[in-house]
Amino acid sequence: MAAGPGIMPRAPGSPRSAGRSARNYPHLAAEALGLDLVDVTYSGATTAHILTESQRGAPPQADALDGTERLVTVTIGGNDAGYVPMLFAAGLPRPMRPLPVLGTWLRDLLDPDARERALAGVAGALIEVGHTLRRRAPAATVLFVDYLTLLPPAGPAPPLGEADAALGRRIAATLKRLTAEAAEATGCGVVRAADASRDHHAWSADPWTTRFGWPVPRRPAPLHPNARGMRAVADLVIGAVNR
Repeated sequence: MAAGPGIMPRAPGSPRSAGRSARNYPHLAAEALGLDLVDVTYSGATTAHILTESQRGAPPQADALDGTERLVTVTIGGNDAGYVPMLFAAGLPRPMRPLPVLGTWLRDLLDPDARERALAGVAGALIEVGHTLRRRAPAATVLFVDYLTLLPPAGPAPPLGEADAALGRRIAATLKRLTAEAAEATGCGVVRAADASRDHHAWSADPWTTRFGWPVPRRPAPLHPNARGMRAVADLVIGAVNR
């Protein structure tokens, strides 16, 4: 969500698998604030990829910090909870769900109890992320940036049915709450992109995110921010820093 997969152009020198855009919110905010940027956003990252685990050969993202930072932003937790994968699974044709291998994966993603179990581990992981970033960048303003709103406030979001959309909204609401709680617990700030984008969900007349669909080269990834969304989040970050 922070990397900006499919928003062109791609960040020069970045791994293609990272999906890192030169117009993602870190780039836009750093440019406006006159800051040098080290961008280690990576599509598909979990909290473990910030803290301890390599991702496709890239070191843990926190390793990029050397203590000289003035500003650190982080958007994380959704992949731990299976948020976008759950929404993508919900948009696939229903005849795929009974298939032996794929069907098992889909049913797990769409199982509310399984998503609740995944979310249960996110709270502590986000707090660990906050403590780690504060420790490694002690002079920096550290901002958790929560997720842009993807789904309408009620009802279905075609091709997602009403029950699956409701599960997606519950995951999103929990991620928003856990992000704010982690920020407070670790002395970090929070940028409330979810609240700011409530009327700009993917099914709205002025969307900041994209709807379900199949990936198209050089186009924003499905169920991810579009260029307007990235600009909006960057403006929120800039406003938070200036305050």
